[in-house]
Amino acid sequence: MAIDGPAGAGKSTLARRVAARLGFVYIDTGAMYRAIALGARRRGVDWADQAALEQLAREADITLTPDHRVLLDGEDVSAAIREPEISQGASVVSAISGVRRELVLKQQRLGHSASAVMEGRDIGTVVFPDAEAKIFLDASPEVRAHRRVKDLAARGVAADFEAVHREMQERDHRDRTRPDSPLRQAPDAVYLDSSGLTETEVEQAILRIVGDRAPAAS
Repeated sequence: MAIDGPAGAGKSTLARRVAARLGFVYIDTGAMYRAIALGARRRGVDWADQAALEQLAREADITLTPDHRVLLDGEDVSAAIREPEISQGASVVSAISGVRRELVLKQQRLGHSASAVMEGRDIGTVVFPDAEAKIFLDASPEVRAHRRVKDLAARGVAADFEAVHREMQERDHRDRTRPDSPLRQAPDAVYLDSSGLTETEVEQAILRIVGDRAPAAS
């Protein structure tokens, strides 16, 4: 099952919930790009150094645990990869073709290992174009920015709405205009706007879509 959409649309939360309901593995591909951005920063690798980042993506041992922790070369970096600076870095490094190529291979290996709910920007278009169910989860830019500010506040990080909104627009532009695997809705994906819905309502809508597209899975 593929869930794509822009930053702040609620993909991670809903993918976790749906995976738990279906008994599937949850795969957060965005966390993998965040891990590369964090690893580069810690090694002093510039986010514009394409060759070094591609090598890092090839060699990095990224593990997504069943309890939703992210390990980079054996270290739990679940909290570190959620820092605002690393979020921006992930958007930058994810535009590099070599990085995407290496991580897509890792994602495909994970997805082939078990029934999975995978979320990201290009799951239904590039990583698993033959997914049984595809959803493009969206929300208005203002709603997504408010959600991100609330999420940061819950983790003790103060954030200004206008700054977050501006950064999110910049990230949307990068994601949608990058030459390799840009963010776009797959032709056979169901569009779902979560702006005025609760998490439970979105979860129910996704489960209905899965039931229609992949009855055996539900």
